[in-house]
Amino acid sequence: MYGDLKPGRGNKKVERGKAKYLGGNGRKTTGISKRVYRQNLKKIQVVENGSVVTRRVPVRLIRSGAIIKPVATDPFALPDHN
Repeated sequence: MYGDLKPGRGNKKVERGKAKYLGGNGRKTTGISKRVYRQNLKKIQVVENGSVVTRRVPVRLIRSGAIIKPVATDPFALPDHN
């Protein structure tokens, strides 16, 4: 509904040494640790099937305009009678 909310997976690598093209004997990997890339989720009100509900939505979808937010109206505004 609001994109894939599952976190991505990857590895974080730590290296030491000087690269061969810089005159060293190459990079040495000293540690590889698994990590999780979590989505930037924000809890906002969205319009679903004509009603307003609160959902956790990725900020990427909010910025792209894929999420329809409820329109706030002024509580003391008088209707226009033209």
